[in-house]
Amino acid sequence: MPRFRMVQSIAFSVLLTSAVLGVEQYPLGPDSLERAPGVPRGRVEMFQFTNSQVYPDTQRDVWVYIPAQYDTAKPAALMVFQDGRGYVDEKGQQRVPIVFDNLIAKGEMPVTVGVFINPGNRGTNAPGETGNRSNRSFEYDSLGDAYARFLINELLPAVTNRFQLNLSTDPQQRAIAGMSSGGICAWTVAWERPQSFGKVLSQIGSFVNIRGGDVIPGQIRKTERKPIRVFLQDGSNDLNNLHGNWPLANQQMASALGFAGYDYRFVFGEGAHSGKHGGAILPDSLRWLWRPALASLPKPETKDNLDGDEALSKVLSDGGNIRDWELVGEGFGFTDAAAGDAQGNFYFSDLPKGIVYRSSASDAKPVAWLENGPKISGLKFGPDGKLYAATQGDAKEKRIIVVDPATKAIETVATDVQPNDLVVSRAGWIYFTDTGAGQVIAVPTSARDLSRPHPVAGGIKSPNGLTLSPDQRQLWVSEYGGTNVWNFLIAEDGTLRGGERLAELRVLPGKNDSGGDGSTTDAAGRVYVTSHAGIQVFDSGGRLGGVISRPQDKGTVSCAFAGPDRAWLYVCSSDKVYRRKTLTSGATVP
Repeated sequence: MPRFRMVQSIAFSVLLTSAVLGVEQYPLGPDSLERAPGVPRGRVEMFQFTNSQVYPDTQRDVWVYIPAQYDTAKPAALMVFQDGRGYVDEKGQQRVPIVFDNLIAKGEMPVTVGVFINPGNRGTNAPGETGNRSNRSFEYDSLGDAYARFLINELLPAVTNRFQLNLSTDPQQRAIAGMSSGGICAWTVAWERPQSFGKVLSQIGSFVNIRGGDVIPGQIRKTERKPIRVFLQDGSNDLNNLHGNWPLANQQMASALGFAGYDYRFVFGEGAHSGKHGGAILPDSLRWLWRPALASLPKPETKDNLDGDEALSKVLSDGGNIRDWELVGEGFGFTDAAAGDAQGNFYFSDLPKGIVYRSSASDAKPVAWLENGPKISGLKFGPDGKLYAATQGDAKEKRIIVVDPATKAIETVATDVQPNDLVVSRAGWIYFTDTGAGQVIAVPTSARDLSRPHPVAGGIKSPNGLTLSPDQRQLWVSEYGGTNVWNFLIAEDGTLRGGERLAELRVLPGKNDSGGDGSTTDAAGRVYVTSHAGIQVFDSGGRLGGVISRPQDKGTVSCAFAGPDRAWLYVCSSDKVYRRKTLTSGATVP
């Protein structure tokens, strides 16, 4: 054998031996091997779940661990495990019932009910029998909220009712876990429903491109931090195949969590794609996961952001916290048409009721400002200090109007129009969207009763919100039925030119459109667009800087800067209005 081949062969043998030893060097500790003397034993019950609407025609085995210390009068913590059979087996690599019994007895984790769920099988045979198709990858590897809905709306209520359990609804008392595809599944559930699960344990998580999961680290970096504590485990000898490289993917996850300021821990060993390492450190993983809440979360990492990188850390203090939203008002029919004036006062419409509300800069409480008026879907101040609005209703009621703030007198600017939203420039031009026609239409503020003003741009997929750059030389238009934010140059005569799809809106899994809606601009030229995914923030060049979480699960359709120093971002969200403090301020109002 040639010398270099012999050397290669020896080197390969050493690496192979190291890899095998790396896999085998993780023995279980005393908290996993057996219950300590005197430790009470929890009970494990099994049943089969077959009644899913999210995953029809599936059946699966489910095990429920109920600790001996469980008291029906006190809400118990909850921990859900995917691939349940592997976790509940007391002869396996994880042995969760033994670990739970020991840690609960020592007070190192709360009294916790464990729910162990196998993936669904499609077919008429019993789970595991020939002829069935496993639904595992579809359920676990898919992004979106399907599995979260299955778990929260279907399976957990069935468990609660079947065993008459009193489970905590506090997300910090609810954890979810899994290995491999079960690991990415656990993350996805918490990401989609952080109000239901605040802790994640991922072992050898498949954050790779099986079904698009490789995008998750990028999403974390460009999304407001969610209240999730994360424990990651992986090994240097994990998989590297057509779907991706598991060790690199988990390192990317850990780096992204650190960048965004999450409370996380990453244990990276030498193991392969198995549960041995994760099982060996399971007791310590649980101790860390269930430890008390931090007094303050880690700071997001900013040292490598370049001057032009508009990360959320430049907009939200410490990268943001969804709890920073403040409720301004509630009980409305449907709120829309957010607008702020130069003094920081905030206006919005209760569209179906024909009422415009005003919140002063010094007192956020909404007060009815214009009653018994038209149904307004868009509202902006013009350079003359008057309010211009797009109205809804029948053909005669759909108009562009102007409201005199002093007298509340209303005049019609344009008729025979189908307006959705609008913006008004310092130069005296009103630009409004005709969503159905895919057009932007311009009309001068001086016009009165102008019929069918001409479009200045077209070919836009369901255009909706509009906003101007701080220098008023560019117009941004969001697509509700598409995925883009268009940018146009504004000519001296008010016409638009050079239209391009400059920004791409994030689209939620399972949707074909972004839901791009109301928009606004800050003094630094950042563009804010409400959407299905949240309030998406772009730099002046169209690059996504981040997504601010919606204040509630209902749609957020309009936004504006107002309040003291015009530094508060106000949003209209269905029946409520919210606001939050930012590190920036709104662009100058005409």
